[in-house]
Amino acid sequence: MLGDMAESRPRAEEGQEEALPARPRHAHRAIFQELEDVLRPPLPDLDAVDLAVHYASAGDDAPTGGDLYDVLVLPGGDLHVVVVDAAGHGVTSTRAALDVIHAVRVLALDGRPLETLVRRVGEIFRPVHPDLVATVLVARLDVRRGVLRVATGGHPPPLVVAPQGPPAYAPVTGRGIGYPDPGSDLIAECRLEPGTLVLFYTDGLVEATRDLNAGLDRLAELAGEHRALPVRELVDTVVAVLHRRVLHSDDTVLLALRWTP
Repeated sequence: MLGDMAESRPRAEEGQEEALPARPRHAHRAIFQELEDVLRPPLPDLDAVDLAVHYASAGDDAPTGGDLYDVLVLPGGDLHVVVVDAAGHGVTSTRAALDVIHAVRVLALDGRPLETLVRRVGEIFRPVHPDLVATVLVARLDVRRGVLRVATGGHPPPLVVAPQGPPAYAPVTGRGIGYPDPGSDLIAECRLEPGTLVLFYTDGLVEATRDLNAGLDRLAELAGEHRALPVRELVDTVVAVLHRRVLHSDDTVLLALRWTP
């Protein structure tokens, strides 16, 4: 009898050891989901603008990354859109991206003009966070008039897709946070036609095959082909097609805006 019990005990303990890892996995998933929800701010509900976003980290072991976004309505009524891509992966890059997001938001709410906003963010972080490297795109949409203004700090330009005609990338260039002389070289201004779609994204969307130019061309092609879809369906469709073949996995944000006055 004692021998049987002694023999059975190790088997029970082995079973418990096999079951234990499942509990941390479930707990981690729950924590990861809550963290993602915190990092994905709710999109504002506007009569004249349809919004949708796709957010995905590079891997299941790092549910957050350095690709983040922010969308809010400023006191004057303009829609404020920010996309940030901080260097690295995981929680460290998330913290860096959040620092940039919050700095941009505070300066925007304080009335800092778009022309100097990115440069000022770079100046703020240079002495206190010299290792921070990030690209950032800031856009302002006059919801009443349909005028979109864009500044960039080394970030890929937004894609503007009118109801008719070929999609076009906004002509804007600049240097990112952590680079010499950060800031936008100019402010791109686009007057949107009713129904115009604008796509904001990070390079994880277009570099899955390690060919940035091909990815940008394919994004424009897909956006033109599916421009009539509701924005929620459009972002899911575009991401699914561009990520059918992934040679380089990276954090990904795709944010779609359609002006519908």
